[in-house]
Amino acid sequence: MRTCDRALGILLIGVGLGLVPALGFDGTTNRAQLQSLPSPAAPLHSGETPRATVNITSLEYAAERGDSTAQWRLGHMYMKGDGVPRSDVRAFGYFGKIANNHAEDGVDSPNARIVASAIVAVGRYYLDGIPDSDIKADPARARRMFFYAASNFRDPDAQYLLGRLLLDGSGGARDPVQAARWLKLAANKDQHAAQALLGGMLVKGDLVPRQVARGLMYLILARDASPDDAAVRADYQQALALATKDDLEAARVYLQDWVSAPRD
Repeated sequence: MRTCDRALGILLIGVGLGLVPALGFDGTTNRAQLQSLPSPAAPLHSGETPRATVNITSLEYAAERGDSTAQWRLGHMYMKGDGVPRSDVRAFGYFGKIANNHAEDGVDSPNARIVASAIVAVGRYYLDGIPDSDIKADPARARRMFFYAASNFRDPDAQYLLGRLLLDGSGGARDPVQAARWLKLAANKDQHAAQALLGGMLVKGDLVPRQVARGLMYLILARDASPDDAAVRADYQQALALATKDDLEAARVYLQDWVSAPRD
């Protein structure tokens, strides 16, 4: 079986993975049936089998046979406590199975988004570790996972997180130039946290050449996506205060180009 040891070079340990049965993928699971399963939170009628039980049982059956869609859904359910008791260790286990089995699939594979999301999820767990478990904080490992998902799958969340770690020097050397590169890639894929961070950097000329109009464009996009985020609003207001009339006009042109540009 392919492993993240070989594909990522990150020594993804099996902690937590043993909590989830591991069987070979038989390729027979019908994903349309999985997607049509009722929500675990759906109301029950007298005499009915609890829908959450039916849903979890069906998903676990598919996940045990290697279905990455089922594993991903279960991972998110356990991560959020959606219809099941929250368990970060079990979530880590399901996401880890996807990462171990599919890390070499590449960006053009049908499951690329699921695989990239799972790698990012495992990386997030390694940032802080999971309390009261054998999964300890390992920022260097998290950084390598984000780099793999960012470069091999072009995942915008991974690109943003990698940019943050490169800015902070967490898990390795600090590299503002590479940080800005990854943040720009993520921001151009509508990753709003990256837009907010990069926009503020550009407006202030913080570690990057100052480009007030371009930074203001990113901050407007981030503000519109997160209207309740006080930090983004504050950065946007600061950018307005620093912007000249020419900056405002240029930002307007950038936004028009952004809206009209084709996107994935």
